[in-house]
Amino acid sequence: MTPAEIIADARHVVQDTLVPYRFTDEEMLSFVNLALKRMAVLRPDLFAELGELTTTPNTPIQTIPTDGIRLIDIFYVQDGDAVLEADRESLSRSYPGWATEAAGTPINFMRHVKNGEKYFLYPRPEAGIVLIGEYAKTPPDYALNDTITSPPQAFKPVIMDGTVYMAESVDAEHVNSGRAKLYLDAFTAALGASLQSHTVTDTKAAGLKPSSATAKTGEVI
Repeated sequence: MTPAEIIADARHVVQDTLVPYRFTDEEMLSFVNLALKRMAVLRPDLFAELGELTTTPNTPIQTIPTDGIRLIDIFYVQDGDAVLEADRESLSRSYPGWATEAAGTPINFMRHVKNGEKYFLYPRPEAGIVLIGEYAKTPPDYALNDTITSPPQAFKPVIMDGTVYMAESVDAEHVNSGRAKLYLDAFTAALGASLQSHTVTDTKAAGLKPSSATAKTGEVI
């Protein structure tokens, strides 16, 4: 999908299909880009970027790339072992000197719960350490015919709702005030509903989780 396709649909909704348009293509494009950025704030998981995370050597405090919103996960050291998530408070209580341990290859990462752009590594990384992980990426400012890479095509109606909300919000006619709220509500409701579906698609069913202590061969606990 492209911004131009979303704008064409949005123009029908706001009844702005006759030339000269009430909103220029440039204005409508800005509404699309703003809608995408609103989505990224509300649902950063929809803008996940999987790839390399370059580390800063000799410090336990790390920062995701400058185009990032927040850290999602870290999987492993490039060409190395897995990096497991740990709780910083628990580590600090059991091993207060962890941050000053000699630099090496990280085995644990910890979230900075008050700053989604920061995270911690234990031990602090030596020079040249690259991690493979995932972070939420700020959507770029798209041109009219650019292909929108995130979120997926299925979210086109949601982006249109956000675009229509922006258009109706700047319209000075009182009669449109309710329409702006209508599309804002549709925009936020769709994002919330899609998040709730994660419990169906992204988690293991409790009844299928094996227990090594009680399960027999071929038996599901």
